[in-house]
Amino acid sequence: MADLRSTERFSDRVADYVRYRPDYPAAVVGWLHGLGVDPDWAVADIGAGTGISSKLFLDAGHRVTAVEPNAAMRAAATQWLGGEGRFTAAEGTAEATGLPGGSVDLVTAAQAFHWFDKAATRDEFRRLLSPRGLVAVMWNTRRLVGTPFLEGYERILHEYGVDYVSVAERYADDDAMARWFGHGYRGMASFPHGQKLDYDQLQGRLMSSSYAPKPGHPNHEPMLAALRSLFEATQDAGTVDYDYDTRVFAGRPDA
Repeated sequence: MADLRSTERFSDRVADYVRYRPDYPAAVVGWLHGLGVDPDWAVADIGAGTGISSKLFLDAGHRVTAVEPNAAMRAAATQWLGGEGRFTAAEGTAEATGLPGGSVDLVTAAQAFHWFDKAATRDEFRRLLSPRGLVAVMWNTRRLVGTPFLEGYERILHEYGVDYVSVAERYADDDAMARWFGHGYRGMASFPHGQKLDYDQLQGRLMSSSYAPKPGHPNHEPMLAALRSLFEATQDAGTVDYDYDTRVFAGRPDA
C-alpha cells in the first residue's frame, strides 16, 4: 500500500474493528451479478482487513482469497472465516498481491482502497484479472449531515481526531473513480446502510477508527466526554442511528 504506516495503523484496533465496524449490504453483490458476475467467479479481496468484505462474497457463494498485509487483521479474518472451505488468506499488498496473473475473476477492494497507491494498484489489478474479469471498489461513506447525531459526531471528529481531515480527504469522488477505471468503467451504485448503536457500541465504533486518539493522548478523555454528551442528547430508546451510503464502482481498468 502507499506506505508502511498505512498497513500497520490498525494493528492495535483489531478487536474494536471486528466488533464494531459495519458490514456491507447484500444488494452490492446483486448489482455486480447484474453486470455479469457469477457466483462461480473467483474473488480476490484486496486489503481485506478482518474479513468483513470477504464474508459478503462468501455468503453469495464465491471462492474468496483475502489479501491483507497486516498480520493481526489477517489472523482475525482467518479465525472468523477460516472454517469455510472457500476462504483462504494471503499476505500481500494492493500493489504486490503475490497472486498469479490472470487468476482472478473479480478483484474487490473495500474500505482500504483509499490507502492504496492508485496507479500501481491499477496495474496490479489488471495483471490479476482473467479475460472475463472485473474490478469492484466499494466503501461505506458515513453520512455527515441530516440528523443532530450525525452532525454532532462530525464536529467531534474535527475537534478531537488525530489527522482526521487528511484521512477523510483520501476518499475518491465519482469522477476520480471513473478516471481510475478509464474506458473500462461500467458504472457505480449507492445503497443506504447503517447501524443502530448503543453507547458502548458507539464508543467502540469510534475507537476502531485510525484517527481516534487512544488512551493516554490528551484528546482521548475529552473526546469520550463529548461523545457521551452527544449520545445522551440524541439517543432514542438507547441507540443512535449511524448512517452510511455504501458506494460501489465497477469495471475493467484500462492501461
